Amino acid sequence: MSTFNLDPRLAADTLSLADLPLCRALLMNDARYPWVILVPRREGISEVFELESEEQAQLWREATALGQALKLAFQGDKLNVGALGNVVSQLHVHLVVRFESDEAWPAPVWGKGEAKPYTADQQSERRELILAHMAKLTV
Repeated sequence: MSTFNLDPRLAADTLSLADLPLCRALLMNDARYPWVILVPRREGISEVFELESEEQAQLWREATALGQALKLAFQGDKLNVGALGNVVSQLHVHLVVRFESDEAWPAPVWGKGEAKPYTADQQSERRELILAHMAKLTV
């Protein structure tokens, strides 16, 4: 297995949650949305097709299971899943729980308002809730 280095921009915008079988799960440091980013722990990968076939399947198993857990935990109206990579080329998948009442609805969250970093208490509460639901996952 190759070494894994998280892109500095992802590291600056996120808080570490856990390592899944393939991906590192990161909490986006924006309290406006329940937002987790999955980053396959593979060096030099920017596209899904660059992963081995089994790794591609594992990525989607992790995204599907975590997405379901997030939507249930936060009782969201919709789960947005995206892998753009226009700014950060390192392959990463966004899982964002959306609410019809959120400030960006129905548009994408990118470029809507300013991120609101978590307070220490908010970060702890959100991490605990997500990790509790992640513990129930089969990935």
